[in-house]
Amino acid sequence: MTPAPERPGSPRTGDLRCAAGMAIVGSSFVASAALAGFPVLGGQAARYAVAALVLLAVLAVRRVPWVLPSPRALGRLTALAATGLVGFSVLVVESAGRADPSLVGAVVGASPVVLAAAGALRARRLAVRTLAAAVVVTAGVVVVEGGGAGDPVGVALALGALACEVCFSLLAVPLLPTLGALRVSAYACVLAVPQLAVLGLVRQQVSGSPFLAVPDGAELAALAYLAVVVTAVAFLLWYSGLATIGPTRAGLFAGLLPVAALVASVVLGFEEPTARSVVGTLVVGAGLVLGLAPARARRPLAHRLPWRAWACLFYTSPSPGGVEEGGVRGGGGGGGGGGG
Repeated sequence: MTPAPERPGSPRTGDLRCAAGMAIVGSSFVASAALAGFPVLGGQAARYAVAALVLLAVLAVRRVPWVLPSPRALGRLTALAATGLVGFSVLVVESAGRADPSLVGAVVGASPVVLAAAGALRARRLAVRTLAAAVVVTAGVVVVEGGGAGDPVGVALALGALACEVCFSLLAVPLLPTLGALRVSAYACVLAVPQLAVLGLVRQQVSGSPFLAVPDGAELAALAYLAVVVTAVAFLLWYSGLATIGPTRAGLFAGLLPVAALVASVVLGFEEPTARSVVGTLVVGAGLVLGLAPARARRPLAHRLPWRAWACLFYTSPSPGGVEEGGVRGGGGGGGGGGG
């Protein structure tokens, strides 16, 4: 069965959904702090399993038709789950062990520039203002995160996380018109669970670290928040917005992720705001204003070059005989014939 294409919403609605989705994901860093001692792969597998159940339940309640993806779509969904969900989670955790979290955040925060460049390649034209806005947003992210230190392996892992973050959006773009945001979110979560389970069990055999553990109250609350709010709700918001405004414009909102993480951390009392973080937040906001402002309509050439418009009133094109016709165009005879 081929699903009917979803009707895209307005650009403003797409902007709001992408902004809300990234703000929610940014708040996840505070919740993830409660899982510092919990097995990473097992926790992520549990998170995506619960999120998949929630999204599949929403599909059933809303009576959205069940659609079996084509082999090509299934391959793209599998790659989306392997990179944007599994790969990103694993690489961020592993890179944090070899580099400062601020460095990892700054590298991953370059996703607006990468998405803008990818959009330019897809469209075969360069939107200079959007690319400039992406650079400004990324600069603001670097200021908020503050840079940091790390060895070459840590930097390489962070770059891998950046690539996975970009794939999370780009691989979904061809799927959204037919499958829709809800199906893409649900299917990606379903496909991520066995991948994480295989990795976790292999790691358990190799290193002896447990794949799963019994969570305490704080860990259970954190897992529930990550599964329901950060995954099910935020994924649906992001993909529905992405389907409306496209990856280039949506990528600008990735700059809100570290800002939202900072705000959540300050509100909950984990850290104090600093001048650097405030300046970085303002820079991110400036980049968003630059990238989201409506483009000015180009005036016709005659208005931009008024002397040409006036010249057309007094001169006509040369006659076939090679003698230039002159005279002002009057109301009676048009351009006139002969020499005048």
